[in-house]
Amino acid sequence: MQIITMASRKGGAGKTTLTCHLAVEAERCGQGPVAIIDTDDMAGLTKWWHARSADTPVLAEIQGGVAATLEGLKAAGFKIVIVDTPPALTQDVTDAVMAADLVLIPVQPSPDDLRAVGETVSLVQQAKKPTAFALNRVKKRVRLTAEAAVALSQHGAIAPSMVHDRTDYAGAKTGGLTAPEVDPSGAAAGEIAALWAYVASRLGGPR
Repeated sequence: MQIITMASRKGGAGKTTLTCHLAVEAERCGQGPVAIIDTDDMAGLTKWWHARSADTPVLAEIQGGVAATLEGLKAAGFKIVIVDTPPALTQDVTDAVMAADLVLIPVQPSPDDLRAVGETVSLVQQAKKPTAFALNRVKKRVRLTAEAAVALSQHGAIAPSMVHDRTDYAGAKTGGLTAPEVDPSGAAAGEIAALWAYVASRLGGPR
């Protein structure tokens, strides 16, 4: 079982959006069964899942803590687990990072996000876990995007596929769907497919 933990000490970075989109994409690629875990008190991922009609991915309720829940999912035969985390540093966040095969850090190319990324990087480095940055909500032809990539590259690998600022992502989530499910041939579908391909290639790979 491979565990991906979405982590960012910055609120609004897009952890929940990427969690649901990558989980559905992993299932579509035949790499399931996939489970998702929501450790955020805001429960955005949980609300998305309850609005969903499809059976996959499976939302796993935390029982006995994150570590125990992950052990239960492993015993049940799940292949991929994606953990969504809140900005606050809680025991669940620490446990999710410690258990991860890859920590994915969504970052918007904004000054506030770049200033806040250091705290997340420190946490992951202390845990000695493989990590990657995912540039999220990127606006086209904005110089700050290139500057953000340069700044982040000093701290770790950056996913080559950027997720652009599209209303498709939020619109699909309203109905418990993902953007590629709404429009399989759209630009968002290509972005998510490319991002998942990168994440899958990193699982168990070099740090």
